Amino acid sequence: MARDYVQELVEIMARLRSSEGCPWDREQTHATLRRYAIEEAAELVDAIEDGQDSAIVDELGDVLLQIVFHSQIASEQQRFDLQVVAQRCAEKLIRRHPHVFGDAKVADATGVLVQWDQIKRNEKGGETSASALAGVPRNLPALPRAQQVQKRAAKVGFDWPSVDGVLAKIDEELGELRAAVAAGDRAAVNEEIGDLLFSVVNLSRFQNHEADEALRATIRKFETRFAAIEAELAKTGKRPEDCTLEELDAIWNRVKR
Repeated sequence: MARDYVQELVEIMARLRSSEGCPWDREQTHATLRRYAIEEAAELVDAIEDGQDSAIVDELGDVLLQIVFHSQIASEQQRFDLQVVAQRCAEKLIRRHPHVFGDAKVADATGVLVQWDQIKRNEKGGETSASALAGVPRNLPALPRAQQVQKRAAKVGFDWPSVDGVLAKIDEELGELRAAVAAGDRAAVNEEIGDLLFSVVNLSRFQNHEADEALRATIRKFETRFAAIEAELAKTGKRPEDCTLEELDAIWNRVKR
Protein backbone atom coordinates (compact mmCIF):
# COMPACT_ATOMS: atom_id res chain seq x y z
CA MET A 1 0.00 0.00 0.00
CA ALA A 2 1.29 3.45 -0.92
CA ARG A 3 2.40 5.61 1.97
CA ASP A 4 -0.21 8.22 2.91
CA TYR A 5 1.94 11.30 3.33
CA VAL A 6 -1.05 13.60 3.84
CA GLN A 7 -2.13 11.60 6.88
CA GLU A 8 1.47 11.50 8.04
CA LEU A 9 1.63 15.29 7.77
CA VAL A 10 -1.53 15.58 9.89
CA GLU A 11 0.00 13.28 12.52
CA ILE A 12 3.26 15.23 12.55
CA MET A 13 1.40 18.49 13.09
CA ALA A 14 -0.66 16.94 15.89
CA ARG A 15 2.54 15.88 17.60
CA LEU A 16 4.13 19.29 17.16
CA ARG A 17 1.07 20.84 18.80
CA SER A 18 0.99 18.31 21.66
CA SER A 19 2.31 18.92 25.18
CA GLU A 20 5.43 16.97 24.19
CA GLY A 21 5.83 18.90 20.96
CA CYS A 22 7.30 22.22 19.89
CA PRO A 23 6.80 25.30 22.11
CA TRP A 24 6.56 27.63 19.09
CA ASP A 25 3.98 25.47 17.29
CA ARG A 26 1.88 25.18 20.46
CA GLU A 27 1.74 28.96 20.83
CA GLN A 28 0.35 29.62 17.35
CA THR A 29 -3.26 30.63 16.65
CA HIS A 30 -5.23 31.38 13.49
CA ALA A 31 -4.40 35.05 14.02
CA THR A 32 -0.64 34.61 14.51
CA LEU A 33 -0.41 32.46 11.38
CA ARG A 34 -2.14 34.93 9.06
CA ARG A 35 1.01 36.54 7.71
CA TYR A 36 2.56 33.17 6.91
CA ALA A 37 -0.35 32.30 4.62
CA ILE A 38 0.35 35.46 2.63
CA GLU A 39 4.12 34.94 2.62
CA GLU A 40 3.94 31.30 1.54
CA ALA A 41 1.49 32.10 -1.25
CA ALA A 42 3.85 34.82 -2.51
CA GLU A 43 6.81 32.44 -2.44
CA LEU A 44 4.78 29.90 -4.40
CA VAL A 45 4.08 32.51 -7.07
CA ASP A 46 7.82 33.27 -7.25
CA ALA A 47 8.57 29.57 -7.74
CA ILE A 48 5.93 29.28 -10.47
CA GLU A 49 7.39 32.28 -12.29
CA ASP A 50 10.88 30.76 -12.04
CA GLY A 51 9.54 27.53 -13.53
CA GLN A 52 11.54 25.24 -11.27
CA ASP A 53 9.55 22.13 -10.35
CA SER A 54 11.59 21.40 -7.23
CA ALA A 55 10.93 24.90 -5.89
CA ILE A 56 7.24 24.67 -6.82
CA VAL A 57 6.94 21.38 -4.92
CA ASP A 58 8.64 22.90 -1.86
CA GLU A 59 6.43 25.98 -1.88
CA LEU A 60 3.24 23.98 -2.46
CA GLY A 61 4.26 21.97 0.60
CA ASP A 62 4.64 25.15 2.62
CA VAL A 63 1.17 26.31 1.55
CA LEU A 64 -0.22 22.87 2.43
CA LEU A 65 1.45 23.14 5.82
CA GLN A 66 -0.54 26.28 6.54
CA ILE A 67 -3.78 24.46 5.72
CA VAL A 68 -2.84 21.53 7.94
CA PHE A 69 -1.73 23.89 10.73
CA HIS A 70 -5.02 25.81 10.77
CA SER A 71 -7.00 22.58 10.54
CA GLN A 72 -5.12 21.11 13.51
CA ILE A 73 -5.79 24.19 15.64
CA ALA A 74 -9.49 23.93 14.85
CA SER A 75 -9.50 20.17 15.44
CA GLU A 76 -8.15 20.64 18.95
CA GLN A 77 -11.17 22.85 19.63
CA GLN A 78 -13.49 20.27 18.02
CA ARG A 79 -14.56 22.77 15.36
CA PHE A 80 -13.36 21.10 12.13
CA ASP A 81 -10.39 19.15 10.76
CA LEU A 82 -8.58 18.63 7.46
CA GLN A 83 -11.11 16.03 6.31
CA VAL A 84 -13.92 18.55 6.68
CA VAL A 85 -11.89 21.15 4.76
CA ALA A 86 -11.23 18.67 1.93
CA GLN A 87 -14.85 17.50 1.93
CA ARG A 88 -16.17 21.06 1.68
CA CYS A 89 -13.77 21.80 -1.16
CA ALA A 90 -14.72 18.64 -3.10
CA GLU A 91 -18.44 19.31 -2.70
CA LYS A 92 -18.01 22.90 -3.85
CA LEU A 93 -16.06 21.88 -6.97
CA ILE A 94 -18.73 19.37 -7.97
CA ARG A 95 -21.57 21.80 -7.22
CA ARG A 96 -20.01 24.64 -9.17
CA HIS A 97 -19.15 22.52 -12.24
CA PRO A 98 -22.56 21.14 -13.29
CA HIS A 99 -21.34 21.22 -16.90
CA VAL A 100 -18.83 18.52 -15.90
CA PHE A 101 -20.62 16.61 -13.15
CA GLY A 102 -24.18 17.24 -14.32
CA ASP A 103 -26.23 18.05 -17.41
CA ALA A 104 -25.62 21.81 -17.66
CA LYS A 105 -24.22 23.27 -20.88
CA VAL A 106 -21.84 26.22 -21.25
CA ALA A 107 -20.41 27.61 -24.46
CA ASP A 108 -17.01 28.75 -23.26
CA ALA A 109 -14.88 29.88 -20.30
CA THR A 110 -16.90 33.09 -20.00
CA GLY A 111 -20.05 31.02 -19.63
CA VAL A 112 -18.36 29.01 -16.89
CA LEU A 113 -17.63 32.19 -14.92
CA VAL A 114 -21.20 33.46 -15.30
CA GLN A 115 -22.53 30.09 -14.15
CA TRP A 116 -20.07 30.05 -11.22
CA ASP A 117 -21.27 33.46 -10.02
CA GLN A 118 -24.92 32.40 -10.27
CA ILE A 119 -24.31 29.19 -8.33
CA LYS A 120 -22.40 31.16 -5.72
CA ARG A 121 -25.36 33.51 -5.28
CA ASN A 122 -27.73 30.55 -5.03
CA GLU A 123 -25.56 29.04 -2.29
CA LYS A 124 -26.22 32.17 -0.28
CA GLY A 125 -29.96 31.77 -0.69
CA GLY A 126 -30.12 34.11 -3.64
CA GLU A 127 -29.42 37.05 -1.36
CA THR A 128 -27.44 39.94 -2.74
CA SER A 129 -25.02 41.96 -0.65
CA ALA A 130 -25.87 45.48 0.39
CA SER A 131 -22.99 46.67 -1.80
CA ALA A 132 -21.88 45.48 -5.22
CA LEU A 133 -18.32 45.81 -3.91
CA ALA A 134 -18.82 43.43 -0.99
CA GLY A 135 -16.74 40.28 -0.88
CA VAL A 136 -13.42 41.55 -2.22
CA PRO A 137 -10.84 40.29 0.31
CA ARG A 138 -9.55 43.12 2.49
CA ASN A 139 -6.09 41.58 2.68
CA LEU A 140 -5.48 41.35 -1.05
CA PRO A 141 -2.46 43.42 -2.11
CA ALA A 142 -3.55 46.88 -3.21
CA LEU A 143 -3.20 46.45 -6.99
CA PRO A 144 -5.30 43.29 -7.38
CA ARG A 145 -7.79 44.58 -4.78
CA ALA A 146 -8.22 47.81 -6.75
CA GLN A 147 -8.79 45.82 -9.93
CA GLN A 148 -11.35 43.53 -8.26
CA VAL A 149 -13.23 46.51 -6.83
CA GLN A 150 -13.32 48.12 -10.27
CA LYS A 151 -14.57 44.89 -11.86
CA ARG A 152 -17.41 44.72 -9.34
CA ALA A 153 -18.38 48.32 -10.09
CA ALA A 154 -18.24 47.69 -13.84
CA LYS A 155 -20.61 44.73 -13.51
CA VAL A 156 -23.38 47.04 -12.32
CA GLY A 157 -22.73 49.57 -15.07
CA PHE A 158 -20.35 51.98 -13.33
CA ASP A 159 -17.74 52.05 -16.08
CA TRP A 160 -16.40 54.18 -18.89
CA PRO A 161 -18.04 53.71 -22.29
CA SER A 162 -14.63 53.70 -24.01
CA VAL A 163 -10.94 53.74 -23.24
CA ASP A 164 -10.84 57.46 -24.08
CA GLY A 165 -12.56 58.26 -20.79
CA VAL A 166 -10.06 56.13 -18.88
CA LEU A 167 -7.09 57.86 -20.50
CA ALA A 168 -8.62 61.28 -19.90
CA LYS A 169 -9.05 60.41 -16.22
CA ILE A 170 -5.36 59.46 -15.98
CA ASP A 171 -4.42 62.82 -17.53
CA GLU A 172 -6.71 64.57 -15.04
CA GLU A 173 -5.24 62.77 -12.05
CA LEU A 174 -1.69 63.42 -13.25
CA GLY A 175 -2.50 67.13 -13.53
CA GLU A 176 -3.88 67.16 -9.98
CA LEU A 177 -0.75 65.39 -8.75
CA ARG A 178 1.47 67.96 -10.45
CA ALA A 179 -0.50 70.74 -8.77
CA ALA A 180 -0.20 69.07 -5.35
CA VAL A 181 3.57 68.63 -5.80
CA ALA A 182 3.92 72.28 -6.86
CA ALA A 183 1.96 73.38 -3.80
CA GLY A 184 4.15 71.28 -1.51
CA ASP A 185 1.10 69.72 0.12
CA ARG A 186 2.28 66.30 1.34
CA ALA A 187 -1.18 65.03 2.26
CA ALA A 188 -2.57 66.05 -1.13
CA VAL A 189 0.41 64.48 -2.93
CA ASN A 190 -0.23 61.19 -1.15
CA GLU A 191 -3.91 61.28 -2.05
CA GLU A 192 -3.27 62.19 -5.68
CA ILE A 193 -0.66 59.42 -6.06
CA GLY A 194 -3.34 56.98 -4.89
CA ASP A 195 -5.87 58.43 -7.34
CA LEU A 196 -3.39 58.17 -10.20
CA LEU A 197 -2.49 54.57 -9.35
CA PHE A 198 -6.18 53.67 -9.13
CA SER A 199 -6.81 55.21 -12.55
CA VAL A 200 -3.87 53.35 -14.10
CA VAL A 201 -5.18 50.08 -12.63
CA ASN A 202 -8.53 50.91 -14.21
CA LEU A 203 -6.84 51.27 -17.60
CA SER A 204 -5.25 47.86 -17.11
CA ARG A 205 -8.64 46.33 -16.29
CA PHE A 206 -10.32 48.09 -19.20
CA GLN A 207 -7.71 46.66 -21.58
CA ASN A 208 -8.10 43.15 -20.09
CA HIS A 209 -4.69 43.12 -18.43
CA GLU A 210 -3.81 42.36 -14.82
CA ALA A 211 -2.20 45.43 -13.27
CA ASP A 212 -0.30 43.32 -10.77
CA GLU A 213 1.23 41.14 -13.48
CA ALA A 214 2.12 44.19 -15.58
CA LEU A 215 3.91 45.86 -12.68
CA ARG A 216 5.68 42.66 -11.69
CA ALA A 217 6.97 42.30 -15.27
CA THR A 218 8.25 45.87 -15.20
CA ILE A 219 9.99 45.27 -11.86
CA ARG A 220 11.70 42.18 -13.28
CA LYS A 221 12.75 44.19 -16.35
CA PHE A 222 14.19 46.92 -14.13
CA GLU A 223 16.07 44.38 -12.01
CA THR A 224 17.55 42.73 -15.10
CA ARG A 225 18.70 46.04 -16.58
CA PHE A 226 20.12 47.29 -13.29
CA ALA A 227 22.02 44.03 -12.85
CA ALA A 228 23.47 44.58 -16.34
CA ILE A 229 24.60 48.08 -15.30
CA GLU A 230 26.31 46.64 -12.22
CA ALA A 231 27.97 43.95 -14.32
CA GLU A 232 29.28 46.49 -16.83
CA LEU A 233 30.62 48.72 -14.07
CA ALA A 234 32.24 45.76 -12.33
CA LYS A 235 34.47 45.29 -15.38
CA THR A 236 36.03 48.67 -14.58
CA GLY A 237 36.11 48.11 -10.83
CA LYS A 238 33.31 50.58 -10.20
CA ARG A 239 29.98 50.41 -8.40
CA PRO A 240 26.82 52.44 -9.13
CA GLU A 241 27.51 54.76 -6.19
CA ASP A 242 30.88 55.65 -7.76
CA CYS A 243 29.21 57.12 -10.84
CA THR A 244 27.25 60.24 -11.66
CA LEU A 245 23.61 59.99 -12.65
CA GLU A 246 24.56 60.94 -16.21
CA GLU A 247 27.04 58.04 -16.38
CA LEU A 248 24.48 55.59 -15.04
CA ASP A 249 21.84 56.86 -17.43
CA ALA A 250 24.18 56.41 -20.39
CA ILE A 251 24.87 52.80 -19.42
CA TRP A 252 21.13 52.23 -18.84
CA ASN A 253 20.37 53.42 -22.37
CA ARG A 254 23.01 51.10 -23.82
CA VAL A 255 21.59 48.17 -21.84
CA LYS A 256 18.07 49.08 -22.93
CA ARG A 257 19.08 49.12 -26.60
